[in-house]
Amino acid sequence: MNQMISRRAVVRVPSGPESVETVEAPVAGPGPKEILVRIAAAAVNPVDLGVAGGVFHRLGMVHQPHWTGLGWDFAGTVEAAGPGAGLPAGTRVAGFLDGFDRDHGSHAEHLVVPAANVAVVPDGVDLVAAATVPLNATAAAHAVDLLGEAPSDARRLLVTGAAGAVGAYAAVLAQDRGWQVTGLARAADEPFVRGLGADFTAEPGRGWDAVADAGALQETALRAVRDGGRFVGVQPAARLPEERGITGEVVFARPDGQLLAGLLARVAAGELPARVHAVVPLDQAADAYRAMAEGGIRGRIVLVP
Repeated sequence: MNQMISRRAVVRVPSGPESVETVEAPVAGPGPKEILVRIAAAAVNPVDLGVAGGVFHRLGMVHQPHWTGLGWDFAGTVEAAGPGAGLPAGTRVAGFLDGFDRDHGSHAEHLVVPAANVAVVPDGVDLVAAATVPLNATAAAHAVDLLGEAPSDARRLLVTGAAGAVGAYAAVLAQDRGWQVTGLARAADEPFVRGLGADFTAEPGRGWDAVADAGALQETALRAVRDGGRFVGVQPAARLPEERGITGEVVFARPDGQLLAGLLARVAAGELPARVHAVVPLDQAADAYRAMAEGGIRGRIVLVP
C-alpha cells in the first residue's frame, strides 16, 4: 500500500494552545496485526494540554526532532488491515494511543495502530461519543483495579473530580467492587454525581477509607485519606510520597482492546456516560485547546477531520 498524505495536529515548540498547528505528513500502510483507521472523531483531554504546553518535554519524556503529535483518544473506521489484524475494512473502532514521545497522535485524519489496542464500537453508539470514552474509561478502570475489592469494614471511597470524565467513570465502576462512593465536585454538579449512584460532597473532608483522586487534587486529596487508608492518583509524573501508612498507587493507562470493549458495551447500555461538550473541526484544534484550557467544561471537546 502506498503512503498517503494526511493532516495531523502537532506542536513544534510547545508553549500552550497557541503553538498547536496542523501539518501534512505521510502515513504508511498497516503492518502485521495493525490497522489503518480513518479517524472520525478524537477527543481533547487534559493530558493533551500538558503535551502542548511542554510539560512532558521538560520532564525529559519527549525527544521529537521536528514536531510532537497531539491526541490520545480516537474513534473511526478501519480503512485497511494488515495480516492477522482480524478487523475487516469498514469496522467501526475506538481506542487510544499511549506514550508521549511520538510524532503523530489521534488529532489527525489517519492513524496506524495495533488491532489489539482497539475495540469495536457497538451499534447505537455514534463515533463522536465513542471518541470520548477510551482513555478516560480505561484510566478509571485501572484506578478501580488498583483500589481492589472494598473491605467489608472500610468501604468509604471519595472520588475527586466526580463530575469529570475519569471521575464519573470511576464513581460508577467502584460501586461494582463494593465501595460506598461519594463524589467530590462543584455544587452545580450534584444532580449529575447523584445520577451516577454516588453520594455527593462539595468539600473533601477527612477520614475516608480510600480516595480515587480523579480530579488530580494531589496533596489535598491525600490529606482526606485516613491513616492506613488507600490513595490512587492519576498523575504518573507526580507520584506523592508515602505518609501515615497510606497505600499509594498511581494510574498509567495502557491500551487494552478487550477491556475497552466491555466499557463501550456499558456505554451502549446506558450504564456509563459518554459526554460531548462540543465538536470542532481539526483545522481549529488550537481553538479547541484554548477552550479546554479555560476549564469548567463538562464532557469532552471532540475534533473531527
